[in-house]
Amino acid sequence: MTHSVVISGTGLWTPEQSITNEELVASFNEYVARHNERHADAIEAGEMEPLTGSNSAFIEKASGIKQRYVLDKEGILDPDRLAPNIPERSDDELSVQAEIAVLAARRALDNAGLKPDDLDAVLVACSNMQRAYPAMAVEVQQALGMEHGWGYDMNVACSSATFGIQTGVDAIRNGSARRVLMVNPEICSGHLAWEDRDCHFIFGDVSTAVILERAEDATSDNQWEVLGTRLQTRFSNNIRNNFGFLNRADPSGVGSRDKLFRQEGRKVFKEVCPMVAEQITGHLADLSVPVEDVRRMWLHQANLNMNEFIARRVLGRDPSRDEAPVILDDYANTSSAGSIIAFHKHNSDLPAGTKGVICSFGAGYSIGSVIVNRVR
Repeated sequence: MTHSVVISGTGLWTPEQSITNEELVASFNEYVARHNERHADAIEAGEMEPLTGSNSAFIEKASGIKQRYVLDKEGILDPDRLAPNIPERSDDELSVQAEIAVLAARRALDNAGLKPDDLDAVLVACSNMQRAYPAMAVEVQQALGMEHGWGYDMNVACSSATFGIQTGVDAIRNGSARRVLMVNPEICSGHLAWEDRDCHFIFGDVSTAVILERAEDATSDNQWEVLGTRLQTRFSNNIRNNFGFLNRADPSGVGSRDKLFRQEGRKVFKEVCPMVAEQITGHLADLSVPVEDVRRMWLHQANLNMNEFIARRVLGRDPSRDEAPVILDDYANTSSAGSIIAFHKHNSDLPAGTKGVICSFGAGYSIGSVIVNRVR
């Protein structure tokens, strides 16, 4: 028997601290001034190029971002550090990433009218794990108080949430679980090169969670049936982070620029956007869902220009903000969590029978689309 699966609850945890573009630019430009002064002789001799300052107008035009939430504001804005200060915890303490995962998970459970022991599985799906093992998901499982079930981690960069939704849906449909928690604790500030003008403004921190369960079991007042899921990957080096456990095996590269996030933004835009639009259009067609029936698209929140391009290509016209909600102006790029934030904040106003698309895309390249229909 194949079970119908619904999204019956979502949760969002947002850090208390935020950084505006103006604050970020002031700190970055102070770093640039100090760097250029420190290397003045080499710059004058033509041995080194001077760094270029930034400004808020450039950031907003390039991305649509106005601010971002972070776990630690002080360390990021310190021109001598330009990195968050997040102290390590002992092995006997709940890890930082598990902590924010649990905060979002509990809110999703409340929205679904469930308790932790109602769950059968926990999937932690995000771009960067705090450690290699034990799995973050198993720690989250314990911290929630689940006395049964299973969990594991998965990483498909910015597409981790949609890949996680399909994984959860598949587990429920094949009978290995009745209810699955899929959570995205994204601490993006830790892998961002805050001294790089081209990307220092992109990311923020957040945690989101989604409850998936059999439709016959769900009791919440807001249920979205998963009509279909589709995943796609195609290898590309245009978004990459080479940090990993093998770095210590080649000490010459430890600390180099490639151990943090980097991308070829123009190439990503040109190559990924058409792929995403084509996947959404093809996915809808295969499910016999006319594009005209799609009331809302909750897209990955990476860049406003990308979202507008994709929505325009799918709809065949300029989208309204109501049809393609934007949250990246407030949250910035939160990797896998972006499309889930958009869904969490912008779905309750829609009536039963409404159809929509949750879609993410990112490094890999990876693309995931989830077609949903509100049933309650």
